[in-house]
Formats: sequence, structure tokens, C-alpha cells
Amino acid sequence: MNYLQVFSFLFFIGLVAVITYRKTRNDDVQSKTGYFLANRSLTAPVIAGTLLLTNLSTEQLVGQSGMAYGSGLIVIAWESIAAIALIALALFFLPKYLKLGIPTISDFIEQRYDKTTRIIIDVCLLIATGICFLPIFLYSGALGLNTLFNVPAILGVTDIQALWITSTGIGIIGAIYAIFGGLRAVAISDTINGVGLFIGGLLIPIFGLAVLGHGYVLDGILTLTKNHAEKLNVIGSSDSILPIGSVITGMVLINLFYWCTNQGIIQRALGAKSLVEGQKGVLLTAMFKLFGPIILVLPGVIAFHLYPNLANSDLAYPELVAHVLPPYLSGFFGAVLFGAILSSFNSFLNSAATLFSLGIYNRIIDEKASEAKLITVGKYFGIILTLVSICVAPLIANAPHGLFQWMKQLNGIYNGPMLTIIIIGILFRKVPVIAAKVAMGFGIISYIYVKYIADIQLSFIYVIAIVFAINVVIMLAFGYFKPLAKPFEFKHSLEVDIHPWHKAKTYAAAIFCFLLFIYASLATFGGYHTKLIAILCLIATVVFTVIAYMKKDKTLIEGKQAKVH
Repeated sequence: MNYLQVFSFLFFIGLVAVITYRKTRNDDVQSKTGYFLANRSLTAPVIAGTLLLTNLSTEQLVGQSGMAYGSGLIVIAWESIAAIALIALALFFLPKYLKLGIPTISDFIEQRYDKTTRIIIDVCLLIATGICFLPIFLYSGALGLNTLFNVPAILGVTDIQALWITSTGIGIIGAIYAIFGGLRAVAISDTINGVGLFIGGLLIPIFGLAVLGHGYVLDGILTLTKNHAEKLNVIGSSDSILPIGSVITGMVLINLFYWCTNQGIIQRALGAKSLVEGQKGVLLTAMFKLFGPIILVLPGVIAFHLYPNLANSDLAYPELVAHVLPPYLSGFFGAVLFGAILSSFNSFLNSAATLFSLGIYNRIIDEKASEAKLITVGKYFGIILTLVSICVAPLIANAPHGLFQWMKQLNGIYNGPMLTIIIIGILFRKVPVIAAKVAMGFGIISYIYVKYIADIQLSFIYVIAIVFAINVVIMLAFGYFKPLAKPFEFKHSLEVDIHPWHKAKTYAAAIFCFLLFIYASLATFGGYHTKLIAILCLIATVVFTVIAYMKKDKTLIEGKQAKVH
């Protein structure tokens, strides 16, 4: 590491910290709504920025590139299918959540079912955050930074010791943002880091293609298309890591859980100042997710061509960055990478503190706790969870099949059942409380049995889809034979304006058509017919976009009319 690397690394980190402090120094972090929900003040750009950065971290950069190194572009499903889930969040879930004025997804579960069901969900989410999400953010981040800056050599330690040192440093700094700044500090820093990560993330495949093409990006692209062209296919066969059947079934469900019911994600949307701002931010995120494979997946395919004999596929992205990035940019990219790590870590840490404080503590330990007490409890819990995550992180080096796949498979234990009870709870308002408890119990036990006890050789994505379908039948059966006497009502809490954005559906249609265009244009079967479908989808995308753009803003019109009257 030279002095220029050190300077650019520290400069960008310091710049983010200073801007975040200046933007949030007068914020309300003493009230429950102010600390946990940014006082419901988040606008569309901030929501999009923090959603993207909460999701986009080193477990994505390292994990998805590692999967693409071995399996090719079929891995784009993890990014592209997210657009469907984000459309569902904008049009279906978010209006319901904001109408109720809930601070956490667990509050919806308690209102729809009961306190016991809420506590079960809180415990599942907290365990997953403590042993899965947070440690993986630390591990993948440490792996990336250690490779980029050659930390073991600089400090004169082993690779494992370097993992411990780097993950500990990341955990401590991330905890400072989340514990002392609240959601708004997290969101502001995410937005700034997002700009840097988008720029830095695009540079990696560009420089990688240039190296592959011996100095010319276009020659690098030609090399990708001529050599191992099978890596560019987006449709997985039945024996691949992502069969196309799993993509259109369980993959959709996994994304619906992650983007529509996962507290670490939706807390950003719940902090929206209005439904209009929330829908704008969520759909903007959906649009960017369609371009995510360029940053997250393409580097893995490039690394396969440059370094075909890596011992561990999770090293694909760090190796590419370390070898293709010019020295004068490595410090900046290290800072951007560091910001991405912090973003995901402190976002999920803040959400875990919210769940514990408002859920477990306020529902079981002290139901009369003041807002100040709840905030203090949340901070202490954040410290404890940080220490647990730091201890678990280096152990992930032993995870089989790559860290990204391992994380998603582990999360399958609870995400299918939880998604079931939320969707059924919204759509079928007479389904009783007992149905949710049975569905959660059956879903968790059956998934663990199939994947970890019986060890049935079936993709975990298919298992999630099967468990979800059975759970739906179970809950609807309870709703038919033992319905609630009075259906659940979505009462308006008046916390935020819930008038929808009048352009939301049209923009959503454009995003969906562009998703179809991506798959049709990159599919290797069908020949002329798939290319024709791709062209039609692209035309539809343009048409819907133009229609949405031409629609007049009703909010502005109503405001002008009010001034006239």
C-alpha cells in the first residue's frame, strides 16, 4: 500500500463521515420515531440510495461474482428478479404498511395476528441477523479489503488473523454509525457511498475487459463472446446451480421475502415522508437492480477468463480488483468498498436494534418503557450483536458452496413461512391466528428436515417454493373452517400521506418489460423467436416510459388549484 492509496482511502471515508455529521447533527434521535424511522422524513433519492447500499455490499460483490465464476450469467437472476419484488413492494405492500403507520414488520404481524406470533418472528429475524447477515457482511468485507490492500503482508500476520483484525475494525466503525446516529445517519451515509460504489463498481468490469482485450475493452467483449460462450447464457439447465424452474418459483419468493418483508430492507421505505416518495424511491431501486449484474456478475465471468484456476471461487472478485485496478484508484475503491460494507452492516444492525427494542424488550420485559429507555436498550443490544458478529465472521471461511449460496440457503429456514403469513394475512383477512402459528412451525421444521437432516438432493430454492405452497393451503384451510368472526381492518394511522404516485403503475410496467428484454436478448435458445420477443419488450419499455413521463403531476396541479382558490 503506497501513500496515495492511504490518502485516497482515508479522504473518502472522512468525507462521508463529515457530510453525514453535518446533515444529521440537528436531527431528532431522542424520540422513537426519530431514531428508528428518521422521523419519517426520507425522500425518494435517499430511499433508493439506502435500499441499494443496504443490499449491495461485499457479500454481493464477492458472493455473486464467485457464483458467476463457476456458473456464468445465470446468476443474474439474484439481481434481476429483485425488480419484480420491488414492484410488488411499491404497488402492494408499502401502501398497506404506511397506512398502518408501523415501525417494523413485526408490528404488522402483531396487529394482524397476536403478540406471540410477533415474538416468534422477532426471534427468527434476530437469530438470522446475528449469525448470518452481519457476520457475512464482516467476513466478505474483510476478505475483499485484505486482498485489495494485502493486509496480511503489511501487518505480518496470517490470512485468518487478518480476517479477525479487519472484521473487528469494520464492526466497530459500523456500530458507531448505527448505534449513535440512528436510521437517518445510516441513510445519508448510504446515499453518499452509493454514488461512489456505482462509479467504482462500473470501473472494475471496464478495466477487467480492457485487460482481457490486451488494452481494448471491445476486444475484451469479443473474447467473452468467443471463448466459453456458454458462460453468457442466462437460462439455467435442470442440473445447474439455478435451474430456470427455480428462478420463476422459489427465486421470486426469496426476493419477495427479502425486499417486501425483511426488516433490514423495508425499514428504509417505512421511513418515507409519504407514499409518493416511498413508491418513487422503491421503483428507482428496481430500475437500478436491472443494471446490477454489470457490477456484480460480469466481473466473475471476466475473472474466469483471466484466472481459470482459482482454488476458491469467492476469490474471483478480490483477485480481479487487485490485478486490474490502477494503483491510483485502489485507495478510492477500497474506501468505496469499505462504505458498502458499513452500509449493509450498520443498516441491518440498526434494524436488529429496532426489532429487539420495540419487540422483545417492549413486549416481554418492560411494556411501560419510555421512549428514551427503548432507545438506550436498542443501543446496548446493538453493541452486543456487534460483538457476536465479530466472533462469528471469521468462521464463515469454512462455508461450503460459496458464502452467497450458503447465506441464502440458511435464510430459507424462516423466510418462506414468514412470507406466507404476511401475504395471506393481507389478502385473506378472515384467516385466524392459529393458522400463522401452524404455518411457521410446519415451514421451519419441514425445511430443516429436508435440507439438513434427510439431506434430500433438491435445490433449496425448490424446497422454499414447495413449503410456501403447502403453507398457503394450510392457512386457507384454517380460514375456511375456522374463520375470524370479524375480518382484519387496515386502519389509517394518519402517520403519513398515503395518496399513491399516479405514475407508479406505468413505470412499473416499463421496468417489467425491460426485465423480459434482458432475459429474451441473452437467452441461447429459441433463435429468431426470442430475439423478436426481445425487440417487442424493448419497444414496450420505451412506450411505457414515455407514457409515464408525459403524465402530468397531479400533486403539482392540485397545489396550483389550491393556491388559485
